[in-house]
Amino acid sequence: MGGKGWFLLKLLMFQGLFTSRLQDPGFDFFYFVLQWPGAYCDTNRACCYPTTGKPAADFGIHGLWPNYNDGSYPSNCDPDSEFDPSKISDLVSTLQTKWPTLACPSNEGFKFWEHEWEKHGTCSESVMDQREYFEHTLELRDKINLLQILTDAGIEPNDEFYKLEDIKKAIEEATGFTPVINCNKDPEKNSQLDEIFFCVDTSGTEFIECPVLPRDRCPSRLQFAKF
Repeated sequence: MGGKGWFLLKLLMFQGLFTSRLQDPGFDFFYFVLQWPGAYCDTNRACCYPTTGKPAADFGIHGLWPNYNDGSYPSNCDPDSEFDPSKISDLVSTLQTKWPTLACPSNEGFKFWEHEWEKHGTCSESVMDQREYFEHTLELRDKINLLQILTDAGIEPNDEFYKLEDIKKAIEEATGFTPVINCNKDPEKNSQLDEIFFCVDTSGTEFIECPVLPRDRCPSRLQFAKF
């Protein structure tokens, strides 16, 4: 085969690999996870406000996690892709507001974001780089005002107990998507609203119905803790 033929063959192979990469990101969907700070802090584990002060009483981002349709998920996919704070330097103030850390000892949040990128974000590098990972996650947070949705339905963070079905119904009616609800337990063994999962397409930009809908890890009635 002549030089021109080899060139065309290599070009076709490259195009095939590129198309394959676009078609198969290496996972099936994302979980977008929001966490209620009152439940995180009202447990036996340590809770420390970040160095910027007590976060707002609002749902904060926990993460954007690639998942497979069989219920499993990839993690720590690229040890060479280390978290680089310089790539998100202009996003820090927004991250501290919408993606705050509550881990001890008190810190700015970089350790939390580093963990989320290296465990989960590196598994989405086929569709986004580090900066895009954080940008897309923040944009998803802006699309759903979860606290407003719940308070509009009379479900408020006041230590009262609410029906799980009422919480899910309010969210589904407002967003058009079925959420997954996780609870934790406070020292008195009360089940509290802790995390709410939504599903997102492989581009990391659009909400979708969950291909896999795990069982809610909550009883029929749960507490919405104060913060």
